Amino acid sequence: MRPTSPARRLRLGLPRRVFSQVLLMQVAIAAGVAVLATGLFLAPLGDQLDDQAMRRALAIAQTTAQQPQIARDLRGTRPSPDGPVQREAERIRRATGAEYVVVMDARGVRWSHTDPRRVGGVVSTDPGQALAGREVMEIDDGTLGRSARGKVPLRDGGGEIVGAVSVGIAYDSVRARLVHAIPGLFAYAGGALAVGALAAWLISRRVQRQTRDLAFSDIAALLAEREAMLHGIREGVVALDRTGRIRLLNDEAQRLLGIGAEAVGRSPGEALGEGRTADVLAGRVTGTDLLTVRGQRVLVANRMPTGDGGAVATLRDRTELEQLGRELDSTRGLIDALRAQDHEHANRMHTLLGLLELEMYDDAVEFVGEVVGDHRATAEQVTERILDPLLAALLVGKATVAAERGVALWVSDRTRFPDRLVDARGLVTIVGNLVDNALDAVAGERHARVEVELRAEGRTAVLTVRDTGPGIRPEHRELIFTEGWSTKEPPAHRQRGIGLSLVRRLAERHGGSAVVGEAHGGGAEFTVVLPEALAEAGPVLEPALTTPAPAAATAAAAAAAEEEAR
Repeated sequence: MRPTSPARRLRLGLPRRVFSQVLLMQVAIAAGVAVLATGLFLAPLGDQLDDQAMRRALAIAQTTAQQPQIARDLRGTRPSPDGPVQREAERIRRATGAEYVVVMDARGVRWSHTDPRRVGGVVSTDPGQALAGREVMEIDDGTLGRSARGKVPLRDGGGEIVGAVSVGIAYDSVRARLVHAIPGLFAYAGGALAVGALAAWLISRRVQRQTRDLAFSDIAALLAEREAMLHGIREGVVALDRTGRIRLLNDEAQRLLGIGAEAVGRSPGEALGEGRTADVLAGRVTGTDLLTVRGQRVLVANRMPTGDGGAVATLRDRTELEQLGRELDSTRGLIDALRAQDHEHANRMHTLLGLLELEMYDDAVEFVGEVVGDHRATAEQVTERILDPLLAALLVGKATVAAERGVALWVSDRTRFPDRLVDARGLVTIVGNLVDNALDAVAGERHARVEVELRAEGRTAVLTVRDTGPGIRPEHRELIFTEGWSTKEPPAHRQRGIGLSLVRRLAERHGGSAVVGEAHGGGAEFTVVLPEALAEAGPVLEPALTTPAPAAATAAAAAAAEEEAR
């Protein structure tokens, strides 16, 4: 005989599918509740029927004892099977349906009985309590079998106890009523069980649809895999419920957003504070690959709604990519500056060579002096007004790039800025971004000009960058500081809409502000105020720059400062 294959063996125990287990358990619960309810109803029903039978017997006995003729006949006659007491007792028995009505005297001698032959005999049960004046209800065995009894004293017209009346109700009739009620109870219990089973089946079908007819072990495995995946991937995952509250945060999301597990159960606005990041997570800003800035991190967010009315948002860290992109821009700026210097240097060398070949030595000397003077003037214009070396190098480099693009970059005559910055890198970032935006805005314009003004007012630094470009529309003057918002096409290696957002964030981090307005004569004017940006005033040292730096050195310094700005 071939052994049964494992796939066909009878599987004992609970079924594996959630649908089957839920249905089986709910039917078992419904059946148990039905049986329990029926038992709890039947238990007091028997006692209730017993009590009703005893009270009925007592009531018949009381009614019989209230008839004065019976007491008089008991005193004036002798017990007889055909006496008046026997006749009256039998009449009452037949009228009430009692099993027996026994009238006895004070000695316990029967004056009436269902069996006339027992008239004149002593009763089989003790009538002492009834003869003592107490009413008795009980279930007991007698000559006629088990019955529900009621015994009361029999009094004459003067109230003296002359005997007792005992009435019995056949106990078989009481049990018959109980047995007769059982089929009806089971019918109701069966109906309740059927309704419960139907409800269990409907609920189980709903559970089957929601669980995709999986087994509990499959669901447990999926949950374990989900936990491992969520906390193992290098993307932040934020899940929100239908009310917009956070219900899940993986480890990466907590790291990128700078929040902990206590944010679960709160809305993005409550957990993160008001801002673009909270708006993106809450769905108030729609789109794909949305840029947002959280602290010092540049994040790319995507939000996908779920079938239960909630949503799942994913977050990717683009900080390093943005830094690489800015470094690439810085490198390109350095290359452009070197290319411009090389092109200009070649033209000047050709000119100088021509002057020398024509033996115009005086003119050659004058030409070299003018070239050196131009470089000296450019460097001195910046370094005389701006004593911080990073800012000065940045603006010298930007001036070279601006000249190559046909833009005049000027440092305002009102500029006076000392070398006592608390956070030089932060201000370099602000200046670099604003100058870059201004150069982009005026590129291609006739008589394009960008002016930079830096002032120190006590310990407050005030920066103003003006350009002669098309300016910023009034309705866009707040939007331009929003992460990801830009009117320009992004380069291939990174996205736009980050620079001005960083400018405002850096300004607000120092307790200052960044605003944009209209420059005199048209164009845009950006003003950044940084309170407490300067250290306490000390002795001011004049710059020791006596000769202009070589072109390559100037370009290298400018590139280094620009890298700081990025």
